[in-house]
Amino acid sequence: MQDISNLQKEAALRTPDWKKFYAKNKQRLMRMDKDIERLHNKVSSEIDCPECGNCCRSLGPMILEKDIDILSKSLKMKSSDFIEKYLRKDEDGDFVFQSMPCPFLGSDNYCSVYESRPKACREYPHTDRKKFHQVYDLTIKNASTCPIAFKVLDGLIKL
Repeated sequence: MQDISNLQKEAALRTPDWKKFYAKNKQRLMRMDKDIERLHNKVSSEIDCPECGNCCRSLGPMILEKDIDILSKSLKMKSSDFIEKYLRKDEDGDFVFQSMPCPFLGSDNYCSVYESRPKACREYPHTDRKKFHQVYDLTIKNASTCPIAFKVLDGLIKL
């Protein structure tokens, strides 16, 4: 397990290398989705997300209207009540949780709404998506929070 207490500092130190790799390999990255997916799968099998839970403690995902419908239904609430109790609009006008850590994160780092969790949570850290090159900058940002993103970037520059 990556020591998440130093993750932000380590990511800041590695960011120039990751950016340099991207600048030199942008075209190559567009053809590397299968390699990146294999790397993601290997790294993900080594990291226990609930043991870490850093994303749920520190990142505020964007909550889509569809997420609101699914979450409010699973909690047996009206959408308007769910919004009032859990959400606020950020500076971009997007719904996000009123406070962090996530209100659905338990003391055991497990998500109490896991089966109904927002799309942004389901897809995080985005290192297994097609056209990974489109989220490369986001992955650099996520590397300061997520050991999977960190290790995928580090592994990628070694491919």
